[in-house]
Amino acid sequence: MDTKNKRAVVFGGTSGIGLAAVQRLAASGAEVTAVSRNPDRAKSDVPDGVKLAACDTRDRDGLTSLFEELGPLDILVNAATGGKRPRVPFLEVDLDAYQGAFEKLWGYTNTVRLGASQLAEDGTIVLVSGAPARRSKVNQTALASVGGAVEAFCRALAIEIAPRRINVVSPGTINTPMFGSDETAREPMLSKATSNNLIKRAGTADEVASAIQFVIENDFVTGTTVDVDGGWILS
Repeated sequence: MDTKNKRAVVFGGTSGIGLAAVQRLAASGAEVTAVSRNPDRAKSDVPDGVKLAACDTRDRDGLTSLFEELGPLDILVNAATGGKRPRVPFLEVDLDAYQGAFEKLWGYTNTVRLGASQLAEDGTIVLVSGAPARRSKVNQTALASVGGAVEAFCRALAIEIAPRRINVVSPGTINTPMFGSDETAREPMLSKATSNNLIKRAGTADEVASAIQFVIENDFVTGTTVDVDGGWILS
């Protein structure tokens, strides 16, 4: 796919990985709409020409209206984090918090289910999971469960929606505001978290966005997961 003049929507597109994906798509000539719950907070970081829209991926009525307004589409990316992220032993976890972690999955399935009707026959979808889906560490059962569900959803759906494509990008530890707004303060935490990786540093949002761009542009890739994790799953 040549993304020039293609119509793209990126959920979670005003921060972190989603914002980096917006920046790459805009630079490649796509017509991009960046969607988040509070898009006004990121106006200064969004490239000129990118449209901003406010919507919660759990709001089905809002999503339906948004897709009707934006369609037809060629590219649908969902990098919204959503939900809770309990990091405790599973046998100690608050079950409501564990269930709440799946808000990310529901947000993904909502956008795909409600947005697919606006997607071109050669259109493509990209979702974001996470390295714990395939190599969970201590206290990451919730993260692993949700990420694994996202990846299974992608593989199953790829068969149903062909020739439209769907893929997942799976990041490891990435230096984004998810770990706090103070980049200096989060550096020691990220350094410790990646000390056993083959690549001993946190990744950047742009490195993940480059993988998103790859699965968008490569017409021979569908139903797969691309790891951008610094060797997380091997260490």
